[in-house]
Amino acid sequence: MSTMNAQQKADFQFQEGELLLVDKPLEWTSFDVVGKLRNTMKPLKVKVGHAGTLDPLATGLLILCTGKLTKKIDTFQAEDKEYTGVITLGATTPTFDLESVIDQTFDISQITEQQILETAVSFIGEQSQYPPAHSAIKIDGERVYEKARRGETVALKSRQITVHSFDVEKIELPNIHFRIKCSKGTYIRSIANDFGERLGNGSHLSALRRTMSGDFHVDNAWKLEELIEAIKLQKNTKTV
Repeated sequence: MSTMNAQQKADFQFQEGELLLVDKPLEWTSFDVVGKLRNTMKPLKVKVGHAGTLDPLATGLLILCTGKLTKKIDTFQAEDKEYTGVITLGATTPTFDLESVIDQTFDISQITEQQILETAVSFIGEQSQYPPAHSAIKIDGERVYEKARRGETVALKSRQITVHSFDVEKIELPNIHFRIKCSKGTYIRSIANDFGERLGNGSHLSALRRTMSGDFHVDNAWKLEELIEAIKLQKNTKTV
């Protein structure tokens, strides 16, 4: 197995298996990134998959596997994650982030910094979490967000997650800048929504970036456009 990043010379062995760290761009889905790489690798028929979905409005570390290494996707996906981002108090949205418009506003004038810090601490540990209604979970073969967009109500099951740490790095009301380390399957959008509820208020996620997954860090990831160019360059000089 080889791990390629932007600081290394590209010598891809896609059929044998590459682990590619990509800094996912804003507004791209994880599936968009996978599709772009597949198209770039043509005419090779190479398996490509990703370990851990990122929402379109999230940026940061996306782990992709090719060829024989796709068998280890579940292993990489099971690793703990680290995120940085911004929770905005005083307003909620149906998607818990900025993919949808604000549907309710709240007065935050009485909320103190101490309350914010105590609320962050309250999330640390094992707990049950309900995924957002607008999520990529499949029910009856269809993504839940597709049902939600049609106005259908879906009963989602809670899942056990663990928040290892929740650091408030800066408070600039209505914005709270945070860093979270958590287990796989944790929805930061749900934490953002629940944060406001625990304050007796409302909130949503206004920015999110995955910085780590397991031992892999976004600082060692390819910019997508640089990776695409590196693959094209190798295709022009040898068979990948």
